[in-house]
Amino acid sequence: MPTAYLSLGSNIEPTANLRSAIAALRERFGGVVLSPVYRTQAIGFDGNDFLNAAAIIDTDLTPSALDDWLHALEDAHGRDRSGPRFGDRPLDIDIVFYDDLVLDGPEHLQIPRPELVHAFVLKPLADIAPDFIDPLSRRSLHRLWAAHPQHADDFTTVAL
Repeated sequence: MPTAYLSLGSNIEPTANLRSAIAALRERFGGVVLSPVYRTQAIGFDGNDFLNAAAIIDTDLTPSALDDWLHALEDAHGRDRSGPRFGDRPLDIDIVFYDDLVLDGPEHLQIPRPELVHAFVLKPLADIAPDFIDPLSRRSLHRLWAAHPQHADDFTTVAL
């Protein structure tokens, strides 16, 4: 069964929305490996801080079907896609990796996700999958995080 590596974030009622999303992931996919939850500043807009985490799931869904399922989960939490690309959101879940697949399309689906360059995506993933090899750079998440400009920064963890 394929393994998907997910990035989760919320800055609208983030504790409640992330708890609910994680429960839904567990209900649908069984075991979920979850990173620590970090508080990070909004990037690309002036907004409330986000709570961010990463999760690893084994899935019976194709990348496209998993993306659709995750969008439905976001929608169930009140996600509004009509606004600007960067904005407040109750729930944002992206497929960062799907095994070692490299995919550009259909529609907006891109794997690996380009947001991997952001600390709020890379750090939680490196915490739970340090030896995973990014299929584009051919470097482990541990090595990518060690080379990241924010590697030495302090990150506040939040209990859910």
